[in-house]
Amino acid sequence: MERTSHADRVREHARRKYIEPARRRREATIRIVAGEVQKAVRLSNRVSLVCQALKSHKFLDENHLVLEKWDGPPSGMSTTVTFTYRLLNHAGKKPGTPDPFLSLRGIGKEVFQSLGGGEAFIRKEREQFYGTGKSK
Repeated sequence: MERTSHADRVREHARRKYIEPARRRREATIRIVAGEVQKAVRLSNRVSLVCQALKSHKFLDENHLVLEKWDGPPSGMSTTVTFTYRLLNHAGKKPGTPDPFLSLRGIGKEVFQSLGGGEAFIRKEREQFYGTGKSK
């Protein structure tokens, strides 16, 4: 049986309690307080672990987040540390930002029209693929 680490429990709780609801509400940013997570996950004297889990690359990557800032003491390890994240969509960009790949849609329309259409172009290319006089 696979055991879940404390850090995994912290990340899972933050995802379920904060990130997923914020995505459903289409919020751009969320704030998570380390002490609230430590208490909810029922850990004692594990603030360092909670803070490390909430700012880890694993947590940020898995949940498509950018850590905008954190507020708290200089050590960065306190129940009062507040992490502010920016939610990215699953492609790694801000929600509402147009997809650059989709902006290329239709870019060759005029070129294919001048060649008799896309289907005619492909047919012609297939016919010439092996060169003249060579069998398929």
